[in-house]
Amino acid sequence: MNSLRAAVAVAALALSVGASEAKTYRWITFKPQGAGDAQQRSTQWFVDEFAKRTGGKHTIEVFWGGSVAGTREIPTALASGVGDFGDIITPYFPDQFPLNNAVGFFIPQPNNTREIGELMEKWHAEIPQFEQELANSGIKAVGFRPLESYGILCTEPVESVADFKGRRIRSYGFAYPKLIEALGGSPVSIATSETYEALERGIVDCTPIGPALARGWKYDEVAKYYIEYPIGASFGHLLAMNLASYEGMDEETRAIVDQLGKDYLGVYADMLDDDESTVREAWESELGVTVIDPGVSTEDMATLSANEGIQEVRKDWIERATALGVDPDPIVAELEFK
Repeated sequence: MNSLRAAVAVAALALSVGASEAKTYRWITFKPQGAGDAQQRSTQWFVDEFAKRTGGKHTIEVFWGGSVAGTREIPTALASGVGDFGDIITPYFPDQFPLNNAVGFFIPQPNNTREIGELMEKWHAEIPQFEQELANSGIKAVGFRPLESYGILCTEPVESVADFKGRRIRSYGFAYPKLIEALGGSPVSIATSETYEALERGIVDCTPIGPALARGWKYDEVAKYYIEYPIGASFGHLLAMNLASYEGMDEETRAIVDQLGKDYLGVYADMLDDDESTVREAWESELGVTVIDPGVSTEDMATLSANEGIQEVRKDWIERATALGVDPDPIVAELEFK
């Protein structure tokens, strides 16, 4: 927190000069520079493209690895002007950003990474409350970074959905505990950083995750069975700006940022697809991970989603959206199995 306070003071001085004149913007992120995954590479792509499209007039300096603000500090740091750009792990802030966390209440859902990103773009363009929710915190969304489509990684084979019964499955957030209970499993709340050891020691038998993330966290070293259970993509990260920094840009630069945000989704999704393909190839060869398809249909997922516990979570979001003046029905329709 000391680094965050110091950065606030520096940012306040910079803003007093005038954000519209800034030529070097600051991007604060939790991602390590050497991560090498789609999230880190696409961040670097955005930064490089910004310099290129502004003809070098403006640049972005990235402060990697939480060096300025940790994951849970970034919204406050952006709002305070510590950073001009930053990536926010949206599910960490369901009460602050309930609308922008809509997907997190609708797990499982049928959309993939690109489709979730496109839905977020659509909702921001068509429903003013999505942007206003962020503006209330001094933030502007300039891009969207959904996570990959998830299955379930286990330490033992799961040949059918019935085999999830009695399994201890890693859980988090609002929707996953109810999904796990609907499958007959026992939800166990464990942090991402602690899941490797939990799988290794048998504290949990399975965890919902996608291939690229499973490899990134090395969970596939201790859990060798990936179940193609169609949970869908979760919404992950907002690419956000300090609202004053965004509004202080000249019209040309602001238009470049807007277009970069639109282009970003396709670039990121392509990188994520490449990562997943590489991981699946490694699973088949040197890593020895067995992929199991339990034969779950769209109809099966629709039936599961009708579970009372799952519906309770969805009703919670519907009530929040309604209270904010949003018609939830069109959004819900996009997130249901049909």
